Amino acid sequence: MLCHCESTDSGILDTTVASFDRHYAVNVRASWQLIAAFARQLPAAEGRLVALTSDDTVGNLPHGATKGALDRVVLGAAHELADRRLLANVVNPGPIDTGWMDPATRDAIRARQPTGRLGTPHDTANLIRFLFSKEGSWINGQLLHSNGGFPTGHLPV
Repeated sequence: MLCHCESTDSGILDTTVASFDRHYAVNVRASWQLIAAFARQLPAAEGRLVALTSDDTVGNLPHGATKGALDRVVLGAAHELADRRLLANVVNPGPIDTGWMDPATRDAIRARQPTGRLGTPHDTANLIRFLFSKEGSWINGQLLHSNGGFPTGHLPV
């Protein structure tokens, strides 16, 4: 399970090279290194890999851009490492209320949410639990949106 990330709010005009490089190092390069190390240690039985991603890019460019690169690394692993019986998927949970939202953000996201409620960590965990289960063994090389139908692009601020 890959759920680490670097995330600093900045856009095209105010992202520094140092910030972009740090995002890349944490969100892409470290993930690739972890995936490679995991694949080298896989026993004969199949392994599972799920990475959390994001498509929030407006005002959060380095985070969103590097999460897009992470998606490609994981989806590539599903095919390149098939001979090692590694199942690799990416989950995009959308905006999940983990305590980072202030009341205005909660209200703005809820207003755009077709389900009328905010996502919870349990919503994301349920999908990941399925992907790691026997019943989820046919799912491989997928980018799955588990966001209650929230429109992709960027969060309201």
